[in-house]
Amino acid sequence: MRGPTPRRLWKYVLQRLRLHWYFRCPGDGHRRPQIPAGALLWGLLIGKILREYAFHGVEALVRSPARRALGVRRPFSDDALGYFTERLAPTPTRAALARTVGQAKRNKAFAASPYLGLVLDGTTVGHCAEQGCALCRPLRNAAHEIVGYWHHGVMISVVGQELVLPLDVELYGPGDSEYEAGRRLLQRVVGNLGARFADYVVVDGEFATAPFLHVAGDVGLRVVARLKENLPELAAAAQTRFASQQPQATFTEGQDRIEVWDAEDSDPWQALRWQTVRVLRYRQYKPTGKVIEAYWLTDFPTYLVGSRALYRMAKSRWAIENQGFNDAKTRYGLEHLCHHEANSLLITWLLTALALTIERLYRLRYLHRGPHPVRAAIDLLRALRVSLGYPLRVDTS
Repeated sequence: MRGPTPRRLWKYVLQRLRLHWYFRCPGDGHRRPQIPAGALLWGLLIGKILREYAFHGVEALVRSPARRALGVRRPFSDDALGYFTERLAPTPTRAALARTVGQAKRNKAFAASPYLGLVLDGTTVGHCAEQGCALCRPLRNAAHEIVGYWHHGVMISVVGQELVLPLDVELYGPGDSEYEAGRRLLQRVVGNLGARFADYVVVDGEFATAPFLHVAGDVGLRVVARLKENLPELAAAAQTRFASQQPQATFTEGQDRIEVWDAEDSDPWQALRWQTVRVLRYRQYKPTGKVIEAYWLTDFPTYLVGSRALYRMAKSRWAIENQGFNDAKTRYGLEHLCHHEANSLLITWLLTALALTIERLYRLRYLHRGPHPVRAAIDLLRALRVSLGYPLRVDTS
């Protein structure tokens, strides 16, 4: 049949993304396994792309007549996947994510973006009634009683030219924090990608602290951070200053009308080593009458990034919510605890990020070559599923 199939996707992963090395040595530690590690790994990835995220669902696929069409060499059980993810080292998967995104940049996937950004944020997944692993954090009610457990993690994604690619994750357990996990994640990602890969990082107000801003600067990134009440003096000064001013620019984005106020000569707080702080205020008017207002701070000078471009950078903070966490949870099963073990949870997060990245590059860049229109994610999913029902022709000549 013509069109995308799992086998053509497998060929794309090996030849275009150049991930042969990863499927040969994914970090499982077995030299002579009964089931090849590459088969287990591809089974998990193609299962996630087909939105069969539970280990039982993957087992059903590879034990069905569709296995040959999937490109999986041999069947296996859900228990095998549990053992595999328990012992799989996360470093090779993180390296595969970095290589994939780096290859995408070399292939001009972000060529139309003058600046390439990283977006970092945290979330919670995997609610459970009892503590089952070292990453379980207690969930408390208003009376501070433990009513269950959940798992916290931080994800970082690449944003550029409307292409959002999850890049890495960091899970943290009791005694850790989103702030510390985010700092470790940012340093590791820049180390894997190189200092010149990205130009800036977008973060929420929790990360708008002098130590984190200094870490970002030390690895060569500008920062676009939400300004909230955790910086009361700067927030109050910006509100007072802009309250008596008319907006400096007005423009439209889609059906929304945007007003912006911009000042780059605000005084830094005592612990911050920046010379000045640039503060942007925007007011977004929706067609429904809803008005959204927010303040952001940055060290981007106005001669490099204008107010409209800075507004778009700030709004890309929602890309990781909508195209990162929302997609991963509602469509790719990130909320589901496939195997309640700490390393297995981390590997599941990383493989979900890799599956999302592979699917988007294949759908939005590779299949979009020439006059072909951009496929919606659901259209690609349907095409892949329909292809599993076609007989596989084998050349016996």
